[in-house]
Amino acid sequence: MTGLQWLTAAMPLLSVFILLVLLRMPARRAMPLSLLICAVLAYLVWQMPAVQLAAAVVEGLVIAATILWIVFGAVLLLNVLRQTGAIDAIKAGFSTISADKRVQLIIIAWLFGSFLEGAAGFGTPAAIAAPLLVALGFSPLAAVVLALIADSSAVSFGAVGTPVLVGIAQGVPDIAADEVLQVALTAISIDILVASWLPLLMVVMLTRFFSEQKSWRDGLAIAPFALLSGLAFTVPAYLVALLLGPEFPSVLGALLGLAVICAAARYRVLLPAKPWLFASPLPDTLPGEESIAQQPAQSGLLSKPAMPLWQAWLPYGLVAALLVVSRVPDLPLKQSLQQLAWQWPAIFGTELSVAVSPLYLPGTLFVLVAVVSCFLLQGSAGMLLASCRQSGRMLLPSAIALAGAVPMVRIFLQSEVNTAGLPAMPIALATAAADYLADSWLWIAPFVGALGSFIAGSATFSNLMFGSFQQAMAIEASLPLTLVLALQMLGANAGNMICVVNVVAAASVVNLQGREGDIIRYTLWPMLFYCIAASSVAWVLLQ
Repeated sequence: MTGLQWLTAAMPLLSVFILLVLLRMPARRAMPLSLLICAVLAYLVWQMPAVQLAAAVVEGLVIAATILWIVFGAVLLLNVLRQTGAIDAIKAGFSTISADKRVQLIIIAWLFGSFLEGAAGFGTPAAIAAPLLVALGFSPLAAVVLALIADSSAVSFGAVGTPVLVGIAQGVPDIAADEVLQVALTAISIDILVASWLPLLMVVMLTRFFSEQKSWRDGLAIAPFALLSGLAFTVPAYLVALLLGPEFPSVLGALLGLAVICAAARYRVLLPAKPWLFASPLPDTLPGEESIAQQPAQSGLLSKPAMPLWQAWLPYGLVAALLVVSRVPDLPLKQSLQQLAWQWPAIFGTELSVAVSPLYLPGTLFVLVAVVSCFLLQGSAGMLLASCRQSGRMLLPSAIALAGAVPMVRIFLQSEVNTAGLPAMPIALATAAADYLADSWLWIAPFVGALGSFIAGSATFSNLMFGSFQQAMAIEASLPLTLVLALQMLGANAGNMICVVNVVAAASVVNLQGREGDIIRYTLWPMLFYCIAASSVAWVLLQ
């Protein structure tokens, strides 16, 4: 490969890093520009046919539309809860568990987010956890950064085990079912020693970077509780994987963790005597929105009695229940929702195709629950319409950013069709790493997994794309296959923290468009920690 071909293969990574992170360009400008640069180079240098380029762009636009639908549904649900006063009840309810913002972060982002990842995956946790954190007084930037960091370990078994059952099982040639399970068990075993530290990392970042006190000490003061919270998820997840398989470790591990940590927080187990609060609480609004107190008096909120806590949490309970029952393969609801599907096979005569099952999308479930909840919580049609208008106004900058980011990703992934005899761009990059770094592959394997998630926005696709490559490298480097594939899985988890599609979507739900580069600057270091720590544990295991 020539130098220009190397530059072309790396351009999706370089353009995101330079435009978003270094130049701090908002994603609504950076991503269309990145798409243009990558498309021109793919056509002129990688020699992708124009029809393949066009098909990849169309495929990306359809995928971007499904992501926007998830964002709209999540924001609509939150706005309905605000309009009806349910958010006020949820905030008051946390004071009965713990007023400590560090504890609230762990419960919402780490444990509740892990449950949502296990049930649905595909951007759902950050779409719900980030705006809920904002409603509890966190700054939008803190909410997005910390929700993205939290949505990592649970990704191994996200969407009812899809990264394992589809990503590893179908991405690695001739791998046996018992080997797939062993890969999953190896990954979660390493996570007990690595991901269990993430809650502590999150609270330290909260108190150091996202509070007026700017204190490391305030975060470290809760270290015993944070470590307990990490283990309260990873240890049950390991036991569930061992006893039941890869479908439910994240779902059941998070539920068990929630039960343990909520009880520990209520009785102040391992917590400092004084709760940690923000010095000056933020309003319960997203940037640019009206606060509930500023809304017209005819909404009737001021005259309503306090809402029971169970009623306020009922919409989130409905979302969680629907996500679980609609994702379990053995239940009939999944097949029923997937029956209605829109398909575009052989786009423009290429091998590319795209299919969407609108009823199966998490966004549809969010919208359904939002509509039902408006009336369950004694809202009105006017409140629902106001919430729809408010949510819709937030989507335009996100639509522009995603319409640039996702097609760029699809061009990168579909570039194996070319007249230059070159492999797909991500495979070319990974092969180059293999040529020079095979002797150090134990330290490189997680970063290959992170590369896949960073570009594709999906740990499942990262495992599919690089599973066979990691298998070949394990043989080349004389490393245990299950260990290398486990590092691939963990790297794919870490890549979710910095994935441009996830960052844009999470920023959208808190109306933080234009700060995507700032978000990646914060999440980059936890991603590096996750990958390096996973390799370090693997190195120790081989000694």
